[in-house]
Amino acid sequence: MAKAEAWDGPATAELKAAGAEAIPGGVRVKGWVIQSHNGPILNSASLQRFEDKLQTTHLPEMVFGESFLSLQHAQTGIRLYFNALDALKAWKQEALPPVEVPAAAKWKFRSKPSDQVILDYDYTFTTLYCGSDAVVQNPDTMHTSLDESSNLCWEDTEDRIDLVALSAKEPILFYDEVILYEDELADNGISFLTVRVRVMPTGWFLLLRFWLRVDGVLMRLRDTRVYCSFSRGKANPVVLRECCWRETTFASLSAKGYPSDCAAYGDPNLIAHKLPVVMQKTEKLKLPN
Repeated sequence: MAKAEAWDGPATAELKAAGAEAIPGGVRVKGWVIQSHNGPILNSASLQRFEDKLQTTHLPEMVFGESFLSLQHAQTGIRLYFNALDALKAWKQEALPPVEVPAAAKWKFRSKPSDQVILDYDYTFTTLYCGSDAVVQNPDTMHTSLDESSNLCWEDTEDRIDLVALSAKEPILFYDEVILYEDELADNGISFLTVRVRVMPTGWFLLLRFWLRVDGVLMRLRDTRVYCSFSRGKANPVVLRECCWRETTFASLSAKGYPSDCAAYGDPNLIAHKLPVVMQKTEKLKLPN
């Protein structure tokens, strides 16, 4: 997967005009501390620790276990956090059956060299992960995993993310794309999980995306969009989260007249509208008492 183009960062004047401040790895604005980190692929010792925590010998080819995106609100202690370990916990929990493909018998899946290769797990690493959250009392606390201590509640809502506001041209105070894990399915497709964040003077927006393409078989897209508007006069933030899962088979697309060539489906941004919606919901973050 190609990394996003380098971002030069905002001018000091733009930060000052927005009442924002640049900090290491991020920005402080309107009571929010937003930081990201792109770490290296886990080495063998770190991978072993992940396997022990997840109780599995199967992990994606590239796990960026030290990478994260963190958004913390100082006044309420709300913290939203995105990381590979919690995402893989959700993959393990969902435990989807393996996708059946004609070439499966020839694939060399990630197993211990002494183990017999058995296709008995979801090698696509599909995850239902929508992010980790917690109320953090100590603003300096930096957990690597918050999933087990999550104590925030998301409620269904009729509200929707304001796409018009997001399309307006305004300064970008901070932007980053963080790759959490990636696997090329033994050259038979692609599977990856990334999170992108964009901070503007009027609010912040993030997209957590899981994308899967098993060549000649199926495509699966799971998007989680989270938006917070810096509403004037409101002490507590309003955070909306939209989850949309799409999926279809190559056979179904071909039957509708779309190309059957895998090369036509390299960019999920260009083909998302072709994939039928499997699940969609919008939730609002319920603030702790």
